[in-house]
Amino acid sequence: MINNLSSYKKENQKNRGSVEFQILNFTNKICRLTSHLKLHKKDYLSQKGLRKILGKRQRLLAYLSKKNKIIYNEFISKLEI
Repeated sequence: MINNLSSYKKENQKNRGSVEFQILNFTNKICRLTSHLKLHKKDYLSQKGLRKILGKRQRLLAYLSKKNKIIYNEFISKLEI
């Protein structure tokens, strides 16, 4: 999964405002926060931040699915969500 993400990140390095790049960054943050929360189970502030990031990613994925279904399906398969 990380190899796919890093190659995709290199492709979109110039276009950091794109929906795909934002979803990719949120996915990286989610991975980091989940590994942090496995160690620190009572870190409620991080749990709240994780829920916010999950919501943002979910809204961006919904927008991408409405905008372009083909890119959405390719992106979901690359991210393994």
